[in-house]
This record gives sequence, C-alpha cells and structure tokens, in this order.
Amino acid sequence: MQAGFAMIAAGCVRTNNIQNTLLKNLLDACGAALGFYTVGYAFAWGGSTDRFDSTESFFMMGLDFAELSFWLFQLAFCSASATIVAGTLAERCQMGAYLGYSLMLAGFVYPVIVHQIWSPSGFLTAQRETDVLWGVGMVDFAGSTVVHLTGGMTALIATKILGPRAGRFYDLRGRVLDTPKDFPGHSLALQMLGVFILWFGWYGFNTGSIIRLTNDLRYTYVSKIAINTTLAAASGTVTTLFIHTVVQERLTGEVTYNLQYAMNGCLSGLVAITAGCSVIESWASIIIGIVAGGLYLVFSRQLVKCRIDDAVDAIPVHMINGIWGTFSVGLFASPNLLEILYGRSDHVGWFYSLSKGSADATLLACQVVGIIFTAGKLFNHYFTCSLTFV
Repeated sequence: MQAGFAMIAAGCVRTNNIQNTLLKNLLDACGAALGFYTVGYAFAWGGSTDRFDSTESFFMMGLDFAELSFWLFQLAFCSASATIVAGTLAERCQMGAYLGYSLMLAGFVYPVIVHQIWSPSGFLTAQRETDVLWGVGMVDFAGSTVVHLTGGMTALIATKILGPRAGRFYDLRGRVLDTPKDFPGHSLALQMLGVFILWFGWYGFNTGSIIRLTNDLRYTYVSKIAINTTLAAASGTVTTLFIHTVVQERLTGEVTYNLQYAMNGCLSGLVAITAGCSVIESWASIIIGIVAGGLYLVFSRQLVKCRIDDAVDAIPVHMINGIWGTFSVGLFASPNLLEILYGRSDHVGWFYSLSKGSADATLLACQVVGIIFTAGKLFNHYFTCSLTFV
C-alpha cells in the first residue's frame, strides 16, 4: 500500500518535487512504525476497558508470537492512514514537521479511533460480547472510518492550516485568481501504476481483516469479500469516467476521457466498500461504487470552489467516501451475513428492514454515531495540538 500511495503522489507532482514527495511517504512508514511500536499499539489494542488508560503492550512488551504478527498487520493500516496526508500536502510542508505529524498520528490520534471501533473493549465495536451499542454496534470491517476518514479529515485540516501552493488560487500579491491555476502532474504512468498497486493491496486489507473475527466460517467468506471489493472498484471507475465524459460533452461539444478522474473513481469505490465488504451482497457493492464515483466528482469540484488545494484529491476520495462507505453499511448490511460473521441479525441494513415492513434504523444510527465520534475526536486532537504549539 505504501508503494501505491508513493507512486500516485510522485506522479501527481511536478518534476522538481518528486524527491520531496517520496521522502514524505518514506517518513510516513518510518514514523508510523516508531509511533505504533512505542505507544500506539498499546492505546489501540491494550487493556480491557473502553478508556485510554491501558498499561499493557507499550513497546510491544508481553506480546506472544501471534500478537506480534497481528501488530505487523495492524501497522499496515496505521501507515496507510498516515500516508493519505502526504499526497494532499505535496509540494509544501517542512520535513521535520511532517515526521512529527507521522509520529503523533500513529502514536496518539489513530489508536484512539481504533480502540473504540475495532478493539473488543471499545464502546462502538460490533465485536463486544456484552453491552454492545444498541444491540448491534458499529460495523467498519476494514477501515472506511478508522483508516480513510481519519486520514482524509487529517488531510483536510492540514491543508487548511498550510494553505494552497503558491500560485494555485492567488497571485503573488495575494489576490484571488479568476481561474485557479492547474498544476498537472508529470507522470500519468506512475499514477496508474500506483492505482493498480493499491487495488491489489486492498485485497490484503479487506480479506485479511477477517482474522479479527472468531466465527468458524469466517474463512469461507474471503472470496466474497474479494469479489465485493472488485465490483465496487470497477463500478466506481466506470461511473466517474462516464459522468465526467457526459458533462464535458455537454459543456464543450467534445467527447473526452479523463484517466485521472477514472483512477480516482476506482480508489473511491475501494474506500467506500472497505467498511461493509463482508456484510453486503454483491449487487449492493456495485451501488456503493456508483455512488462513490459520483460523490468524488462532486466534492473534487467543490474543493476547488472553496480554494482548498488537494494535490491528489485525497480528501474527496478518502474522507468523503470513508463517510459514505460507513453510512452505506447501515443501508445494505445483509441479515444472513451479519448473523454468520457477528452472530446477531436483530438490527440489519435499513433497506432490508423496509422490505420487511419495519423502519428499524438502529444499525444506521450506530454508523452515524461512529462517524460523528471519529470526526469529533480528530477535531479535538488537532485543535488541542494547535493551541499547545501556538
């Protein structure tokens, strides 16, 4: 995954910024490893309460061999969340500050979200044996919220603090440009390579997340998870390419196909399916991908209107579709799959409830609570840090 993010970021920047961008991606991997090793894993997975006062697993102390393997797998998620920001902040941000950010996110910010949503003792998790939130908990199977909303919202906050690249929205005297200046990347080939690497890596993330569940039948559903992942990526790509082509034909009279929009549509579908890939049917994954592609196009243009400079469109891809993916579980979660994987199906996707003459939206409400909790925690963390260093 780190290689995929690095290739996309390198392809999206101008030639003179390639080394700077790649170094940020390397610092993400290194900073995340150090932060997650020292305190991050302990805050995320140590302890048996929903509070953050664990005294277990700091510096990986007391972990057996199985837990060491789990630590390495979880580090991949942590690194991915951290490196989302690298693309958004391309061509600006000092290296020392960026390394500090990586350590902070991996050690103190990301683990708080993980603990409440994925840890068996978190108050939001669907894996609690007792006192599950509203009898169902929040389902975020492989990290639409934990990884992508965390990384995407961090990117939004960071780019608002740093401001746009010189000349993007303002001239040298600080006056707003009538038309924002585009800074095209130097290599679509590198971007395409990065997308395929990420798509392949997503199979590891989504299917590998089954190890957190204890149901004896869990391994028989790996292929279904992979199929849902594939269909969402495919439908996101086609939808984004089709909508953009139709809009451009109406505006200019010419039919054009934009590879960059198609690539980001693919990633949008992958982000959106991450939360529910284990509990939805294949037809629903196509719908989720279609909506993800449309949301990407809308919010990508909205960022430009708001003069927010996102060099790789990470905010609409990861933050917006992280939210959509988490929300979609509350709409499409299948009763059969929830029963098989989580051992309960009293509260299912809202559309299934409506089909049975009920309006039970308990699972949907849990998903919304998880989104609000994550956004609130992130804002609180970064606002507190900004006051500390002012």
